[in-house]
Amino acid sequence: MEESEHKVKQEDCAEDGFGSGILTLTNKRVAFDKTRGRIADFSKKIGDTVLNIPLSDVLQVGKEGWLIKKVWVKAKTKEGEKTYKFGVFNNGDWLNTLQETLEEYKNQ
Repeated sequence: MEESEHKVKQEDCAEDGFGSGILTLTNKRVAFDKTRGRIADFSKKIGDTVLNIPLSDVLQVGKEGWLIKKVWVKAKTKEGEKTYKFGVFNNGDWLNTLQETLEEYKNQ
C-alpha cells in the first residue's frame, strides 16, 4: 500500500470467477488476493493479487441475494466494463461502506 493509503474494510470471501480469497477495500482501491488453504493443518496462504481496481474505475456497486449474499462491483477494465461478485458475510454493510468510501474519494 502507498503511504497515504489505508485499509477501510477486509474480509475472507469468494469471488464468482476467482474463487477463495481476501477482499480488501482501501481509501484508493478495491483489491482481491487469492488464497490457498489446507484443511489438514488449518493453514491459509495468501497468493497473488488477482484484482486491483482503483476507485476512479468503479462505475457502480450493489448487493444481491437472500441465502447467498453477494456484493458486486462494476468497474472499467481494459476489456470494457466488468462486474465482480463477492460472497461476503454482510452484503448490506459492505455496500454501505463501499458507497461511503466512493463518496469520500470523489469529494477529495
